[in-house]
Amino acid sequence: MADKIKDAYETSKNIYEDVLTQGSFFSKLYIKWFWSGTDDNEIARRVLSYIPDDFNGSILDVPVGTAVFTERKWKNISKAQITCLDYSEDMLLQAKNRLDECKHVSCVQGDVGNLMMADETFDIVLSMNGFHAFPDKENAFEETWRVLKSGGLFIACFYIKGKSKTTDWLVKNILSKKGWFTPPFQSEEELKAILEGKYQEVEVHVDGSMVYFKCKK
Repeated sequence: MADKIKDAYETSKNIYEDVLTQGSFFSKLYIKWFWSGTDDNEIARRVLSYIPDDFNGSILDVPVGTAVFTERKWKNISKAQITCLDYSEDMLLQAKNRLDECKHVSCVQGDVGNLMMADETFDIVLSMNGFHAFPDKENAFEETWRVLKSGGLFIACFYIKGKSKTTDWLVKNILSKKGWFTPPFQSEEELKAILEGKYQEVEVHVDGSMVYFKCKK
């Protein structure tokens, strides 16, 4: 399953960023019709706003993807220590090229379901557009919690089911079969139950079929 996901993202590398950033007329039309007009660019801005501009702690960015949304933020918080992790070597290479001049950023290949980092390593764990693709979501929730320091923040955004029949159909019949998304998926209520069972403070927002949140361990 993991290799299927890896292959899917490598074969889609030429359209990946265009769809996320709505860089063309067709990607904007796709977002409008199948994702109820949800703006990934705006969600990314909201998620990254949870990280102070003067932040100087440690961050795990998983999956980093191509760093299309995080490049500017990571370059601006040069006093932080940032680890960018992705399972796809191709995605990771694109992120490395974007962040090559950033000495405070390291890019490593790895599996979110089996992180190589020690317990309570990071002040912040960031996961943008990742959990709907992760094949082992239970381990992903456990591992991101494990490597987060007590009092640290878990910040994320991803697809949730039950908000739009059109989006749910797309995810089930096309995106999952292509390997870009991997079931099972949580509803808003199911996700809140998971987060509230692990974290002291949970702040959840929903925009169309996308959820974004900030949790304190």
